[in-house]
Amino acid sequence: MYSVVIVLIVLAAVLMCLIVLIQESKGGGLAAGFSNLNTMGGVRKTTDFVEKATWGLAIAMVVLSVAAAYLVPSQKVAGSVMENAPVQTTAPALPSAPAAQPATATPAEAPATEAPAAPAKK
Repeated sequence: MYSVVIVLIVLAAVLMCLIVLIQESKGGGLAAGFSNLNTMGGVRKTTDFVEKATWGLAIAMVVLSVAAAYLVPSQKVAGSVMENAPVQTTAPALPSAPAAQPATATPAEAPATEAPAAPAKK
């Protein structure tokens, strides 16, 4: 039902756009294009129809919007999100301190070795 109401709102909005585009600011928009209707019904009748259609579509959009707000699908789960959250039963393991590493000398700190002896003379 909600999607039907949304489709009706979109349809009313498109029709509203078309009717507003037909109108002219001084009231002669639709009347200028249909000269035969002007002779039968007069210019004033066409303007009245366009104005009534605009008001009717505006009221329909308001009523349909209120109906859509009433019909919006609701969440089926009762309660809050926090009530449905999983509960942790055990305490988290704390990271242990790193074990003491034996001190090793880096190459810069390594004890100097004796220089190789000079080559033997022949």
